[in-house]
Amino acid sequence: MADLTPTRLAQRPQLSEEVADHVRTRIMSGEVRPGDFIRLDETAASLGVSVTPVREALLTLRGEGLVDLVPRRGYLVSPMSRQDIEDIFWLQAELSKRIIDRAIPRYEAETLEHHSHLIDDFEAASAAGDTDGVVRAQYAIHRSINRVSCSDKLSRFLGNAARYMPYRLYAQDPEWRANALEDNRRMLEALRAGDVDAAHAVVDDEFSAGAQLLVEHLDRAGVWDEAREPEAAAQA
Repeated sequence: MADLTPTRLAQRPQLSEEVADHVRTRIMSGEVRPGDFIRLDETAASLGVSVTPVREALLTLRGEGLVDLVPRRGYLVSPMSRQDIEDIFWLQAELSKRIIDRAIPRYEAETLEHHSHLIDDFEAASAAGDTDGVVRAQYAIHRSINRVSCSDKLSRFLGNAARYMPYRLYAQDPEWRANALEDNRRMLEALRAGDVDAAHAVVDDEFSAGAQLLVEHLDRAGVWDEAREPEAAAQA
């Protein structure tokens, strides 16, 4: 289980977004399960904030389909299936490949050198076991590709889909870090060679492995609504 120890958050304009990220991570990592209630007062107290940003955050998560509002009782975590996870990662892979298609012709020596340094940052954070550093470095690597692609709207769509990923869960896994470092290096070589097919292969490997890791983690956490699983529906 990922280390999701609550952190007191300062009062900032984007506070409700940070609270939403915190609760979203708890849901997607299986720390809270479908059918569990998210208590406004408890969540606010654990984060050191008022109830208002928590309420705003839960409204955001309701719009994302992660929580449901039960009249006079509050918010509870929505059902989730293996197919939901697979769909989230499929969407990220498809959007990423589209962005890669646009980014590759735009790469120049300077941007390739910058990308290489970002991978060095990832490697250093991974070797140090710095979970937050790994998360920041991997985010910077993907953001670099997005920026080079000059596809602002598409990158925003990808960013919205990526919110569902519990990044710390991945970053704390030494095997995932080693595989991610290899994928990052493979992507750099594809960018240098202008090899779209090789870049697509990296994307497919990255997101299929990410989906498998999360599905296996949530299997162990026992979060699935089996009635929503395709195989269960087929047998009904």
